[in-house]
Amino acid sequence: MTANVTGNITHSLVIPVYRNEAFLPELLNAVEGIAAHVAGRMEVVFVIDGSPDRCEEWLLTHLSQYTVPAQLVALSRNFGSFTAIRVGLEQARGACIAVMAADLQEPPELVTEFFRVLGGGRHDVAVGTRASRDDPLAGRAASGLFWRIYRRWVQPEMPVAGVDMFAVTRKARDALLRLEESHSSLVAQLLWIGFDRIEVPYARRARAHGESGWTLSKKLRYLFDSLFSFTDIPITVLTLIGFAGTFLFLVLGAVLLALRLAGLIAVEGYTAIMVAILFSASLILLGLGIVGNYVWRTYENTKQRPLGIIRAQREFTGATDARNDR
Repeated sequence: MTANVTGNITHSLVIPVYRNEAFLPELLNAVEGIAAHVAGRMEVVFVIDGSPDRCEEWLLTHLSQYTVPAQLVALSRNFGSFTAIRVGLEQARGACIAVMAADLQEPPELVTEFFRVLGGGRHDVAVGTRASRDDPLAGRAASGLFWRIYRRWVQPEMPVAGVDMFAVTRKARDALLRLEESHSSLVAQLLWIGFDRIEVPYARRARAHGESGWTLSKKLRYLFDSLFSFTDIPITVLTLIGFAGTFLFLVLGAVLLALRLAGLIAVEGYTAIMVAILFSASLILLGLGIVGNYVWRTYENTKQRPLGIIRAQREFTGATDARNDR
C-alpha cells in the first residue's frame, strides 16, 4: 500500500501490553528495526490493557527517545487481549495494520513480511502460521490438542497451530470492527469476514521473561466463547443426547412393561428408579446450562456496552519530545 492517510502514516503496528515491563526495552528496539525496513512511515500503537506493572509509566518515560511515531492508549481496566487489539485497530491510522505480541515470541521480521505481502494489493488479510515452536514438549502437545479441537468443532479455516499475529488492510479492518460482539473470538471473526487471505509461516521463539498469561482457564474460556459464538454444535449435541435418551427409555419402558405383565416383576426396583431420576435430572441441567450460555451471550450483546474504555491517550511524534494529551 502506498496511499497516505492521516499524518502521512502508511503503516500501523498494534501491540497490546499486559505484564510485559521486562520486554519493553527489547520490544522498542525491535519496533525501530521494523520501521527501518518499511517502505513508508510507520506508527506503533501501544494499548495498555490495565496492566498492574509499570508498563505505562515506562513507555511514557522512554517513548520520546525513539524515532518511530507512537500512540500510547491506556484502558480503564483489564478488558482482555482481544479488546485491547480492537481498540488498537480503531486508533490505527495506517493503510496496512499489523498486530504483534509484546513478548517477542513471534519474530518481529514477520511484521515486515506482512506489510510486504499486503502491499502487493492482492491480499487484504495476512496471518502468521507457526511452522515450528521452541516450547516444552508438554506445552506443544497441549497446544496441538487444543487447536485440533478448535479446527474440528469451531473454525475449520483456523491454521493448525492457531493465529497470534496478523495484519489487515484498512478495508478488512473496517469490516472486522463492524462485528461488535462481546464474548467472542477476534481471530475467528477475522477468518469469518473472508477477504483474500494469505498465510505466512514462521518459527515461534521461546519466551525470554516470566510465564505466559495464556493459561488453561483462558484457553477454555476462549474455546467456549468461540463455540457459542460461531457454531451450534452444543445445541446439536444436546439434541442428539435427548433423542438417544428418549429412545433408550422407550425401549427400557417397553421391556419393563412386558416383564410386569408377564408377572416376572413383583416389586419395582428402587435402584432403577433412582438411576432414571438422576439421569433425567442431569440431562435437564446440561440442557439448561447450554441454552443458558446462548441466552446469556444474547443478553450481553443487547446491552450494547462498549467493548473497551480508554482512560488516557498520549501521542509521540517520534522525532521530537512533543507530546499531546487527548
